Amino acid sequence: METIYFDNNATTQVDPEVLEVMLPFFKGEYGNPSSMHHKGGEVAASLRQARLDLAELLGCDPHEIVYTSCGTESDNAAIWSALRTQPDKRHVITSKVEHSAIINNATFLRRLGYRVTEVGVDRLGRLDLNELSAAIDDDTALVTLLWANNETGVIFPIEEVGALCRERGVVFHTDAVQAVGKIPINLKSLKIDMLALSGHKLHAPKGIGALYVRHGLKFAPFMIGGHQENGRRGGTENVPYIVGLGKAAKLALERLPEENGRVKAMRDRLEEGLLKIPSTMVNGDREFRLPNTTNVSFEFVEGESILFHLSHAGVCASSGSACTSGSLEPSHVLRAMGVPFTAAHGSIRLSLATTNTEGEVDRALAIFPEVIQKLRALSPFWKDGAPALDNGLLNCDDGNCQICN
Repeated sequence: METIYFDNNATTQVDPEVLEVMLPFFKGEYGNPSSMHHKGGEVAASLRQARLDLAELLGCDPHEIVYTSCGTESDNAAIWSALRTQPDKRHVITSKVEHSAIINNATFLRRLGYRVTEVGVDRLGRLDLNELSAAIDDDTALVTLLWANNETGVIFPIEEVGALCRERGVVFHTDAVQAVGKIPINLKSLKIDMLALSGHKLHAPKGIGALYVRHGLKFAPFMIGGHQENGRRGGTENVPYIVGLGKAAKLALERLPEENGRVKAMRDRLEEGLLKIPSTMVNGDREFRLPNTTNVSFEFVEGESILFHLSHAGVCASSGSACTSGSLEPSHVLRAMGVPFTAAHGSIRLSLATTNTEGEVDRALAIFPEVIQKLRALSPFWKDGAPALDNGLLNCDDGNCQICN
C-alpha cells in the first residue's frame, strides 16, 4: 500500500538534495569550523554559505542568524533573552492559540510571578488587534505570537503587530516555524525583533533550527559556552545539519511559487472535495492562511478514529483533538475559536507539500467518504445519512450537551 503523506506541518521528508550536501560532513569534511587549520577553514566556509542561503530566504543579514537545535529552543532563547535583558518588566503577551513551546513557557512564567496575557481570536482564528493593543502597558517585556497557526494555517497580521510593538517600545518575537518556506518573508521590511524556525518543517532533518535576532537588539544567550554564533549560542556547530538547512532554505526559496501555486491548488481541490461530505466544515480563515494547510471537521465522529482508519488505508494526517488521561479534550485552538464540540472532536489537519501529487489527492478523496460513512454508521448521533439531533444540540458551545457528556 503506497503511503499518502498529508502531515507536512508535523514534519517533512528530507529532500534528497539536502541529504546529498550533508553527507560529506559525516566523512571527509570533519574539521571543527573553529580550528585554525585548513580542515577547519573549509568547514567554516561551508557554514558561511549556509548562513547566506538561510538569510536570503528570510530577507535578513547573515550575522542576524543564530543556529539552534530546533524551533522550541529558538522560542525559549527568544523569550528568556527578552526577560533577562529587561529584568524590571514582568508582563508577557501571547495568544490563546499558540504552540506548546509558548503555552508551557507561559504556564511556567506564571509560577515565577510574571503576568501573562493571552489575547483571543475570533471564529475564523483571527487575532484581535484591539485587544492586543489594549493589553500592552509599561510593564510589558515581550509580545510573542505565532506567524501562522500550526493547526489551522491561519496567518496572523505580523506586519501590523510588529509596527504596534515597535511604536510602544515592546520586544516582538514570532514563532514562524510553520511560515518559513511557505510564504514570502522579508525581515528587512518588517519590525520583528526575533523569529524562530525549524529545519524539519522545510525538508531539512530534525535537530536543527535557527533564531533571527535583529541587529542592535540586546540579547542574553540561552546556551552559555564558547564563542560560537558570535557568543550568542555556545557549543560546537552542528555542521552537517546547518549545511542541510542552508540547502533546504535555498530550495524553499526556489519553490515558493510552486508552494503558493500548485500546492495551494491541490489543497483547495482536496478541501472542496471533502466539503461534499455532509456535516463537514473548514476551521479557520480560508483566505489568510498557509497555502498548504486545511483543518476540516467531520461532525459526530472522533478525530482519533478517523486517523486510525485513514492510516489503515495508507493516509497520514493529524488530528486537532488530543487524548489525555483516557478522556478526549478538543484542540485548545479550535475551542478558542469557538468551534462547537460536535465539530472540534472530529477535526483533521491535512498539510501538503511540493512532494505531493494530484493522484494522491484523487485517492484521498476516494478514501475519506468511505471512512466517515463507516464511522458515522456506528454513531448514535447519526441516522439515515443525517444528524440524529435537533439543531440546538448541533451548536453546543459550552460542552454541556449529551454528546459532550
